[in-house]
Amino acid sequence: MIKLTLLIKNFVLDKSKSLFFLIKTLLGSLSEGSRLILLIAFCLILGASTTIFVGKIQDFVALVSVNAQKSILSLDKEPIIFMNENQIEDEDIKIDSVSSGNIIRKFRVSATIEADSTKLVRVAAKVHGIVAQLRKRLGAIVEQHEVIAVIDSREIADAKSEYLAAKVSFDLQANLFDRERGLFEKKITAEILYLKAKAAFTEAKLRLDLARQKLSSLDVQDDEISGLEKQPLSRLREKEIVAPISGKVLDRLVNIGQPVTNDTQLYVIVDLSEVEVYLSVPSDELSTLHKGQSVEFISPDGVKYQGEIEVINSVLTPETRMAKVIADFKTPNYSLSPGTLLTAEIETARSAKSLVVPLASIQIINNQPSVFVRVDQGFVLRSIELGEKDAGFAEIRKGLVLGERIAIVNTASLKHAYFAEQAQGVQ
Repeated sequence: MIKLTLLIKNFVLDKSKSLFFLIKTLLGSLSEGSRLILLIAFCLILGASTTIFVGKIQDFVALVSVNAQKSILSLDKEPIIFMNENQIEDEDIKIDSVSSGNIIRKFRVSATIEADSTKLVRVAAKVHGIVAQLRKRLGAIVEQHEVIAVIDSREIADAKSEYLAAKVSFDLQANLFDRERGLFEKKITAEILYLKAKAAFTEAKLRLDLARQKLSSLDVQDDEISGLEKQPLSRLREKEIVAPISGKVLDRLVNIGQPVTNDTQLYVIVDLSEVEVYLSVPSDELSTLHKGQSVEFISPDGVKYQGEIEVINSVLTPETRMAKVIADFKTPNYSLSPGTLLTAEIETARSAKSLVVPLASIQIINNQPSVFVRVDQGFVLRSIELGEKDAGFAEIRKGLVLGERIAIVNTASLKHAYFAEQAQGVQ
C-alpha cells in the first residue's frame, strides 16, 4: 500500500512539472490580458481535475484495501463458498463465535452399585409361628416403623395373655394398697395388713414389668403394648413386623403360610438414599486419583449423578490389572438398585484458558485441520493448528481469533461445497 502511494505521488509531480513548463511557454507569447484570462481558466480546470482525480484515487485505494482484506480472509486465495442466510438455514448449518475455555482430561471406567453394608438390614421374625401376611413386594419402598408382615404366633399370644393378666392383677393390688395405706395412716388398720398389701402390690408391679419386658424382647412396640387392653382377642396371636429403617425391599425370603422361627429372615431392606459404587480403574490412572475427588456417574438411561471417591485400593486384580476404587453418591427416590452397571467419568486434569472450538466444527482438508469461517458472502476455509483435545473441544493455537464466527454443525456439507468450488475452478 505504501509503495502504491509513492508511485501515485511521483506520477502526479512529474505530470505537474510538465504541465507548468507548457503553460509558462504559452504565457510568454501572449498579451497581458490574454495571460490573465488563461491563468484564471487554468486554475478552474486544475481545481476540478484535482477533485475528480483525488476521488478516483480514494476509490482505487478502497478497492485495493477490500481486495487485500478478502485475500487475508481467504488465506492463500481459498475460494469463497457462497451461501445466503436461507441456504444456511436449509442446510441446518449452525454458527457460533470462537470462545475461550478449558480442555479437560477425563477417563471413563465401568462401575457397579453395591449396597452400603452399614445401611442394609435383615428383618427377622423374632417369634415362632406361621407367616400370615406379607405386605411388601420385592422392590417396594417402605418407611421406618411401617408394618410389613404379620406372624400368627402362639408364643406371642401367650406373652400378651401373661401381660394382660399381670396388668389386671397390678391394677387390683394398686387399689388395695391405696386403701390399706389410707386406713393405716388414719390408725384404723394394723401395720401388718398395710405391709402385706404393699408386698402384694410390689409383686404385681414386678410381674407386670416382667411381662412388658417379655413383649419388648419379642419386638412388640410400646404403642401396641399400651393398646393391648383394647385389642380384640382374635388378634392376640398376631405379631406385627415393622420396618426398622426407611428404604427399599431388596429381597423377600418367605411365603405366606410358611412356618418360621425367631431367627428366620423375612425381608432384606436397604437404604438406597446413598449408595456405594465400585470402580475398576487401570493401574496407570491410580496416581491421578485422590480421596474426595469428584466423579460423575452415568446410568444406562443417561441420568447423571455426582459422587466422591471414598477409598482407593491400590492392590491390583491379577487377572485384569485393575484396582478397586470405592465412591458414593446420593440417589433421589431410591432410583438405583444394587448390581446396576454405571459408567464413571473422572476428571484428572484441566488446561489453562485458551481458544477452543467444538470438534464437530473441524474438518480435515488437504491433510490439514480446517474450519469454515463466516464471511459476508458465505464461508471461507481456514487452516488451523490444533493443541490438546478432550471429548468435545479442541484447543486452537493458530488460525483463529477470539470472536470469529465459524460453522460448528453440519460442516460436512461445507466440505463438499468447497471441493465442488475447487473442481469448477480447475475446469
